[in-house]
Amino acid sequence: MGTISIEHGDRLFWLGRYAERVFSTLKALEDLYDNSIDSRPKCYTDFLAKFGLADTYGSAKIFFDSFIFDKENVNSVAASLERAYDNGIVLREEISTEALSFLQLAFDTLEKAQKSAKGLRLSLLPLEDILFGFWGCVSEYVYDYEIRTIIFCGKSVERLDLELRFKSDFGKVQHEFERLCRHLRNVPKNSPYRYNTGQLCRLVEILGSEEDYLKLSDKAITSLGKLFEAEKIPVGVNV
Repeated sequence: MGTISIEHGDRLFWLGRYAERVFSTLKALEDLYDNSIDSRPKCYTDFLAKFGLADTYGSAKIFFDSFIFDKENVNSVAASLERAYDNGIVLREEISTEALSFLQLAFDTLEKAQKSAKGLRLSLLPLEDILFGFWGCVSEYVYDYEIRTIIFCGKSVERLDLELRFKSDFGKVQHEFERLCRHLRNVPKNSPYRYNTGQLCRLVEILGSEEDYLKLSDKAITSLGKLFEAEKIPVGVNV
């Protein structure tokens, strides 16, 4: 315990974030896809705005093709999956070959979906179960408590980030924040990969009431993004 380097911890954290980003982005795009077909062909622009992204696509079809399959689009499902897999390769011994194989299977499934004639929703359906399989392997085969906790911190940070951007119901946001705090409490005290207590305090203040959440959700997103940035220690303070 407590032997993980900061660089190694960063890979574990981002493995969790990117794997969850693939899953959460796909789930968020499901309803968006239905709406774009049924009645609101430009509704994807609202989705982009929540991430501060401009519409450079011009049509729903181009948006979905790029946002799901284009590895060159840094915000796409394919790009996030590639980053998760790259981290997984380096962490193979920590996360198990079984977990890594699920990420490879997710890659293969995404490539098949791009070529499939079944339609987008049907062809992407197996990905959800594959990602559940990945998380099951992490829970089952990662025996080191510190490693598993850091991965799940990344997962929870990513999920909370999405809830904040979509201004989800306050109760749902609170539930996800409480889950993140449980993971943070479980990070061993001697681990060099520590969260920033200042940013956590800001999150506690903002997410302490529905009124503050509705007014300051943008600030919460900023603090969440800096949660694992190193704290600046004042000059003259001994640690």
